[in-house]
Amino acid sequence: MPEVHNPDEAQKASVDRFSESFGNLFVRTSENDFPGPNEPIDFDQVPFITQGIGPNGEIVKYYNFDVLPIKSAPIYALFKEGEDTPVQGQLNIIDVIPGDEGYNDFWHVHKVTVPDDYVANTIAGADDLMAKNYPMERTNLIVNCPVVPEGSTADLRFKAGESKGLVSGWYKNQVVFYFSFEEKQLTVDIPAEGHPNVPLSDILVTFNINPDQEGGGPPSGFVTEPGSEQAHNVPETLPTDDDYSPFWSVNVYDNADFDNVSDWESTQNAAILGQGVALVNCPIVDVE
Repeated sequence: MPEVHNPDEAQKASVDRFSESFGNLFVRTSENDFPGPNEPIDFDQVPFITQGIGPNGEIVKYYNFDVLPIKSAPIYALFKEGEDTPVQGQLNIIDVIPGDEGYNDFWHVHKVTVPDDYVANTIAGADDLMAKNYPMERTNLIVNCPVVPEGSTADLRFKAGESKGLVSGWYKNQVVFYFSFEEKQLTVDIPAEGHPNVPLSDILVTFNINPDQEGGGPPSGFVTEPGSEQAHNVPETLPTDDDYSPFWSVNVYDNADFDNVSDWESTQNAAILGQGVALVNCPIVDVE
């Protein structure tokens, strides 16, 4: 009988989103005291959550999950033939975590068909899965599931029915934990080979010190209204829009225009200092 892996007893993978090998906007230093490897992260605290302005002047909140590559990474969900739901109890399988080459919070869903006698969690790693040569469908779905240390929290979701807890998965026979953000189903055209790019939307932001000045850009923080956490960062789309994506192409405007920016239309009159300067995972989780 093949070994069945018990998620409750398996080793947990070491996850560090603030290492120099992964972090871009958020790298641990002695000054910021970001959580260490495997230490829980509270994403409901600044700088991991931002209150901005929606395209029509709404108040929006979004999480900040740092800069990511445009190409998605594969995630494998196991199904028995003819069934529409995954194998009960089987954890999804990934092959990269933060710091690994090719990692992305955005996953390209692969549907794997396993035999009728397959026992959940017999397979707990991508290499073992590939060795089986089971039928595999490259779907047109992309899911936003940032891998984080166990115990991490992010308590806001756009939809009332979305789960706020962590989901367990397999990585090289080790357990990993990830959030799931489902405010919008992302679908893509499937390339002939490889993994699809993640859909993009635009966002305009401004910093306390403009990027062309010493100490400027992300290290200086977003400009906010006096005595408030209200930034005038403006995403082009909301989760209710057809072309919404939580993966933002960042454009930077001059902080001298901060008071003049109140919605997407008003951003068109702001002085743009940089376009497409970064691609960031920032799911919108609240709109007022």
